[in-house]
Amino acid sequence: MLSGKRLLLIVSGGIAAYKTPDLVRRLRGQGAEVRVVMTAAAEQFVTPLSLASVSGQRVYQALFSLTDEAEMGHIELSRAADLVIVAPASADLLAKLANGLADDLASTLLLATDKEVLAAPAMNVRMWEHPATQENLARLKRRGLLIVGPDEGEMACGEYGPGRMAEPDAIVAAVAEHFNMPRPLSGLSALVTSGPTHEPIDPVRYIANRSSGRQGHAIAHALAHQGAAVTLVTGPVQLPDPAGVKTVHVESAREMLQACQAELPVDIAVCAAAVSDWRASEEATQKIKKDGSSLPALQLSENPDILAQLSKAGAQRPRLVIGFAAETRDVAAQAAAKRDRKGCDWILANDVSAESGTFGGPDNSIILIDGQGREDWPRTSKEGVAERLAVRIAQALEGKPEEESRMPEPIQDGQQK
Repeated sequence: MLSGKRLLLIVSGGIAAYKTPDLVRRLRGQGAEVRVVMTAAAEQFVTPLSLASVSGQRVYQALFSLTDEAEMGHIELSRAADLVIVAPASADLLAKLANGLADDLASTLLLATDKEVLAAPAMNVRMWEHPATQENLARLKRRGLLIVGPDEGEMACGEYGPGRMAEPDAIVAAVAEHFNMPRPLSGLSALVTSGPTHEPIDPVRYIANRSSGRQGHAIAHALAHQGAAVTLVTGPVQLPDPAGVKTVHVESAREMLQACQAELPVDIAVCAAAVSDWRASEEATQKIKKDGSSLPALQLSENPDILAQLSKAGAQRPRLVIGFAAETRDVAAQAAAKRDRKGCDWILANDVSAESGTFGGPDNSIILIDGQGREDWPRTSKEGVAERLAVRIAQALEGKPEEESRMPEPIQDGQQK
C-alpha cells in the first residue's frame, strides 16, 4: 500500500498519455496523494480536466503562472513529493533531463527536485534504439534515475519492438517496490568522500588528479538508497549532488579532513576520494610568472591522511571504515599493504593505469581486501560497484557471513582489466 505517500506525476507528450488517468486512479486506490504536471504536448493526448478529476487536485501546466507561484512555487512543488514519476517519459523530456535543460514546468521541476525520479519511457522503437536516447539513459541511470519498462509490442505507428510504456499496474508495482523495499541501513549514518582535491600553488594553479568523483557519488547514492543517512564530502567535480544526500563541497585535503571530522561520529566511513598526497608548502599570494631565467622551485609538504585519521581507534571511530587503493601495478599486494598501514577494515583496490580507463571512466573493477582475504568483483559500472558495496556493508553490519557475498572463482590481477 502507498497510504500517505505524496507522488508528483509528470505527464509528457505521447500516445501513452491516454493511460495516465488509469495510472492516477490506481495510485490513489493504493492510498497515495497524486499531483499532476502536464507538458504542452501531453495536452494533445489527454485533457487537464480528466487528470484533475481522477486526482482530485488541480493540474499544473505553466511555469510562469502567477497563480501557481502564489499557491505553490515550482521549487516547493518539486520537493513536496516523496517520489517523482514521469509517465510517459518521452525521448524529448529524457534528453532535457540528461542535459540539465529547464524550459518548461516539467523540465524545471525535474532539475529542481531533490527526490528520486521514476521514469516510464514511451516512444517509437527507432527513437528508443537511437544512440542519443541510449546515451541519455545511461547518463541518467548513473545519476540514479529509476526506470520501469519499456515493454515490447506493437506501436501506435504500426511498428513493433521495445518502446511501449509499461502498463499502469506495472508502474504502480514499481512505485510500491520502491517504498516497500528493505532498507537494511535505516537508522545508520554514513560518511563518504569523493572526487579529487585541489591543492593551490598560487591563485591560478593547483595540484590535482584525474578523479571524476563518479565512484564516490555513486556510493553515496547507493548507501542512501539502502536507508542510511549519508553525508558526502566532495572535492571539485562536474557532477550533480546525489538526491537525498547531504553534500559538503571542499577544495583541499585539509578542508576535506576538517569536514569529515565535523560529521563524526558515524557508523560507516567510505573514503573514495582521490586525495592529493602533497600540497605546496607555501601558497604564493600572486600568480607565479615565468621570466625565462630559471625554473621556480616547488617545495611540497605531505597532506593529512584522512583514511588513517578516521581509522584511528577511539570513541568516534566508525564501526566500519573502508578505503580505496588506486594502483597502477601489483594492485592486490599494494592494497593489502595499504590496509595494514592505514588501519582500516576494508580496502577496495582498483587498477587506475591509463589502459584501464577507470579514472574518469564509467566502469570499475574491484578487489575487496579485508581480514578474511580477498574478493574479486567482475568489472561493471561504477553504479554497479556502489550497489554491491552497499549490500556488502549491510551484510557485514547485520552480522551475516562474509562468504555469502564472495565470488566463487576469484579473478587474478592480470585478468581484471
